[in-house]
Amino acid sequence: MLQRAWYYIELFPDPLNDNTVYVMSASALRSIDGGKTWENISTQHGDHHNVWINPKDSKNMIVSDDGGAEITFNACKSWSSIYNMPTGQFYRINVDNQFPYRIYGGQQDNSSVVIAHRELDARHITTKSWTSSAGGESAFLAFNPDDPRYVMGDSYEGPIEVLDTKAKAGTNIMAAPIQYLGRDAKDMKYRFNWNAPIIWSKHEPNTFYHGSQMVLKTTDMGRTWTEASPDLTRNEKAKQGKPGVPFTNEAVGAENYGTLAYIIESPNEKGVIWTGSDDGLVYLTRDNGKNWQNVTPNGLPECLINAIEVSPHDKATAYIATTRYKFNDHSPAIYKTTDYGKTWTKITTGLPNNAFTRVVREDTERKDLLFAGTELGLFVSWNGGQEWSPFQLNLPIAPITDLKIHKGDLIAATSGRAFWVLDDLTLIRQYKKDMKTFTLFQPKNAYLANGSSELDKNDDDFKGTTTEAGVNPANGIVLYYQLAQEKKDATLTLEIKDEAGNVVRTFSSKKDSLYKKYEGAPTEEPTLTTQKGLNRFVWNMRYPTMKGIDNVDFEVSFTGHKAIPGKYVFNVKMGSEQATTNAEILANPLYPNNLDDYKTYHNMMLEMENNVNTMHKLVTNIDAKRKQLTQLLKTLPTDAAFKAVHTEGDTLVQKMRVWDEDMVQRQSKTYDDVENFPNKFTAEYLFLINQTESDIPVVNQPSMDRKKELDAQWLVLKARAVEMLEKDVVKLNKILWELGIGGIWEK
Repeated sequence: MLQRAWYYIELFPDPLNDNTVYVMSASALRSIDGGKTWENISTQHGDHHNVWINPKDSKNMIVSDDGGAEITFNACKSWSSIYNMPTGQFYRINVDNQFPYRIYGGQQDNSSVVIAHRELDARHITTKSWTSSAGGESAFLAFNPDDPRYVMGDSYEGPIEVLDTKAKAGTNIMAAPIQYLGRDAKDMKYRFNWNAPIIWSKHEPNTFYHGSQMVLKTTDMGRTWTEASPDLTRNEKAKQGKPGVPFTNEAVGAENYGTLAYIIESPNEKGVIWTGSDDGLVYLTRDNGKNWQNVTPNGLPECLINAIEVSPHDKATAYIATTRYKFNDHSPAIYKTTDYGKTWTKITTGLPNNAFTRVVREDTERKDLLFAGTELGLFVSWNGGQEWSPFQLNLPIAPITDLKIHKGDLIAATSGRAFWVLDDLTLIRQYKKDMKTFTLFQPKNAYLANGSSELDKNDDDFKGTTTEAGVNPANGIVLYYQLAQEKKDATLTLEIKDEAGNVVRTFSSKKDSLYKKYEGAPTEEPTLTTQKGLNRFVWNMRYPTMKGIDNVDFEVSFTGHKAIPGKYVFNVKMGSEQATTNAEILANPLYPNNLDDYKTYHNMMLEMENNVNTMHKLVTNIDAKRKQLTQLLKTLPTDAAFKAVHTEGDTLVQKMRVWDEDMVQRQSKTYDDVENFPNKFTAEYLFLINQTESDIPVVNQPSMDRKKELDAQWLVLKARAVEMLEKDVVKLNKILWELGIGGIWEK
């Protein structure tokens, strides 16, 4: 029961039974006789830390362990699931450059994880979206982000594995395969931190660095290792005995002191490497490890250098996030240097006094835009750390253990709430204090991809999370615009053009007054919001929805095709105010298409969609004339003077009816009615459009051949319509006018 007492052991008496007591340890234990005997409580995970007992019903309990939280209502006989809550405790983040990119990290008392940041051909990110990776629970994961087949991951005590993700098998490459369990840290060849760092070098091919008390280096995937630095810690032997002694022996290799906690290679310069130790030292080499310089801030107390950030904008600027919570000091401590560590400035103004710091990152696009991860959540600085403010948004209050900025996204690792992603930093990068004018922000480029998301909607109902799945980023180009004031009577419009200046799509803040909802109707166009302040609109990258025919159910999709890769211009206008910006639809790197494939597809789809619009306008127009003429004929006298107009009129009505029946089938009123009433021409044409529409837009020859057939039929049908409108209606109107009645509509 005394196993790792400092880490676990806490006693929890039953508030309603003096003889019942619970102990949370690696196992969960219970005694019902005041501690004379003990029994194990079966839960779904190990490493138990806390328990809440309902003071009014002690059969109702909540236990917290390294797997999450579990609830019982029957005195521990059964528990709620831990698999329907995002409670992972992640340490470090790494990412690759695949599409979609993957997020990597080690998670407490579980496997390391690789998870997609978005799921194609799906609405959510689920358990199917992740796999385990190299190393163990405390792993740093390192790899070539452009080719992440081989992933290097470690665990406490120094074991390292290279995982071949293609072969789904790994190779152990420990730098010194010595069993450290039970040893004093001072007797270890290499002392490793619980989160011993591993990084891949972007400047030296096939090179990885691994931190013990020194920097270890391999250039052959761990077949050989060299010591690339001296001991870069305080190396205080008095603090390298068995942890926990004289109270309990904790020599499991997880709590060594005097180790490297962080290594980072400068993204700007070859041969520049920074290290941070768990006892408060910062070292720098600028000649690839030949010489190391102690650049620890003057007066920095003994602390954990938990993370280092090298500015992507200035090679001499770096940041360190330090913490002293193990000294019972919970104050934040972030430092900044602009001269390779010669001088440092503490930058914590605005951070709560008890929000000890774990990580700081600088945005890759906007200089001086910083994000800080603390024990109490996320903070932002717009001025290089001079001031900080909360940046929590809908992120739960949880310890932020690491941050990563990648492909315009901000990724956060949390202790207890898993991974979180802010999918789009473009708005944040353009933010300026006191923005009150009419502004259209430049949107983030979007990939041509399938899949969907709750964030595709153009309303305020969705707040960014679901209960049992991760949320995909919006599948479209997300526009943000700022309105100085709400103008309920003004009309806001959005016009989208392609590179050639052709109008692709228009949207308005006013609903289409002519839109009619019926079974099988095309979807209603989304509207723009006109609220004061920031507004959001998602263009789904599609061309306009095709026109339907009132009360005709085709059982097809009227959705316009997706725009092809290229640059697009967005113009927002309200009254005399307008703003213009641009964005690019990016080609999906997983698709085999070339530019000609996209153009062929686009030209064919656009022509067919325009044809359908023309067809349905004609059908609606001629049907309206037929109904008008039918009603008119009923009101006319039947004497000899009106015989000619009845004859001509009845003939034209019948001609219109036959043409209408050749074009559309109006008898279907509900789903599957088409089984009894076969579709007619425009349904055939729409079917071809739907079959030519593809996620990977390649037009096959049968579709081209079918289009030729239907276009030939359309020429005949269109000619019949033109004859009715330009000859028959004109002739009948002449007779009607001569009778003093007036004609039917020309259009």
